[in-house]
Amino acid sequence: MDKKKITIYDTTLRDGSQGIGISFSLQDKIRIARELDKLKIDYIEGGWPGANPKDTQFFEEIKKAEIRHSKIAAFSSTKRHKLKCDEDPLVQAMINSEADVLSVFAKTWDFHVTKALGISLEDNLNLIYDTIAYMKDKGYPVFMDAEHFFDGYRNNPDYAIKTILKAKSAGVDMAVLCDTNGGVLPDEIYEITKSVLEECGIPLGIHCHNDSGTAVANSLSALKGGAVSVQGTINGLGERCGNADLCSIIPNALLKMNYTADCSAELERLTEVSRFVSETANVAHNEALPFVGGYAFAHKAGIHVSAVNKDSKTYEHISPELVGNKREVTISDQSGKSNFLFKAKELGIELSENENIISEIISKVKKLEDQGFQFESAEASLELFIQEIQKNYSPFFLLKGFRIISEKKEDSTFTSCEASIKIEVNGETSHTAANGNGPVAALDNALRKALISFYPEIDEVHLSDYKVRVLDSKSGTGSSVRVLMEQGNRSDRWTTIGVSENIIEASWQAMVDGIEYMLYKKKQGKNKEQSERV
Repeated sequence: MDKKKITIYDTTLRDGSQGIGISFSLQDKIRIARELDKLKIDYIEGGWPGANPKDTQFFEEIKKAEIRHSKIAAFSSTKRHKLKCDEDPLVQAMINSEADVLSVFAKTWDFHVTKALGISLEDNLNLIYDTIAYMKDKGYPVFMDAEHFFDGYRNNPDYAIKTILKAKSAGVDMAVLCDTNGGVLPDEIYEITKSVLEECGIPLGIHCHNDSGTAVANSLSALKGGAVSVQGTINGLGERCGNADLCSIIPNALLKMNYTADCSAELERLTEVSRFVSETANVAHNEALPFVGGYAFAHKAGIHVSAVNKDSKTYEHISPELVGNKREVTISDQSGKSNFLFKAKELGIELSENENIISEIISKVKKLEDQGFQFESAEASLELFIQEIQKNYSPFFLLKGFRIISEKKEDSTFTSCEASIKIEVNGETSHTAANGNGPVAALDNALRKALISFYPEIDEVHLSDYKVRVLDSKSGTGSSVRVLMEQGNRSDRWTTIGVSENIIEASWQAMVDGIEYMLYKKKQGKNKEQSERV
């Protein structure tokens, strides 16, 4: 069976930027547009020219960005009532944007026409016709976003259909049916889309919001109903509960529903683009996202890992590589032998063939997990732990003791901290002290100061992330805490963990593991280099 061609219309830069906490700079928008172009997204909605200086400037700057595949779309409303198109500044801003496509949103719900716009239903039809006809006369392809269409169709189907037919008579290239409030369910989306197509005979698109948690399902249902274009945002960004997530729509449509699109050839870029948008938006990437999240192909239960090792289809609906993702196996209290074998191979660890040692590793990890350790996010600590049990690693220094003093003076807003520490390296003792803006920082500074003469390479190591999680809040300030510490140097990053009822002790565990891991990997590299020379 031949695949049906659809187009993908991305509105991350416009609708997605309306999400709470999301703000793209002009350069952010240009960079995202370039990535979407590499993914071969058909249409990129850049913003609303004339609404703000940044969006207006975007359409000037994007011309210099060497966009090779995607068509750039500008977004605005129909002209204002009682103004001619050549008098309306927003309509003129659309024309002046020189975008490849003009997307105009229009009221299709009679309730909105009379209540929000405060005009007659006939006047609204004239606004639709005049605006689209004017833009078509200027030589532009025009899409009409039929705002609140499904609510309008429920309330007054005859009028909703009239708005589409009026746009058709003005020469519109596509009518995009919008579930603006996100309250419609998939079956109804399918039936209405199918009916509109039969009655109007015009190319249809779909634009859904996720207020009912069904935006992706609604979009796919509209495709089944005859829509030929689907709108959405990367990672589902958007106001309220977000827009339909293109990172789920695209692989579902292309891999499971017999559709094809230009982005089919670049599907393996999907995860990369998803993470790029999260990073550019300065938000934590949602690792639970289908297809593109870090957990999408992660396996924790031992029985799952055992099955996946035999055939990935046992617990994976697609191959992760198709969307540029990868399989992950985590180590936890639910892990079995298969998890450890898989994870060891992934980390490049040669496990002992001694079954007793493997059993000891599994047993000890599960006990630590019971105490609150979580090695899923701290693979550096896990590797050190495994190698220590196998006697392939021993600590590079020994702690003899440390002391931390925190002092806050009357009327001061600053608490000063000083840490003194005594360590031993190969029988030689180092005793130093250092200050910091907090007890953990002071201890970190003191430890580095004590070690620098023995291991100068630690000067390259820096802290890049520090997270504290309270494990049992019922114990109040005496609760156990889990500390995750990400450290790195010029070429690598690694995460370590510590757990204790004392936040200083938990931080110390993670801090020491981080430095030990760097020294261990450095030693491994030197040993490998020497063996290769031999």
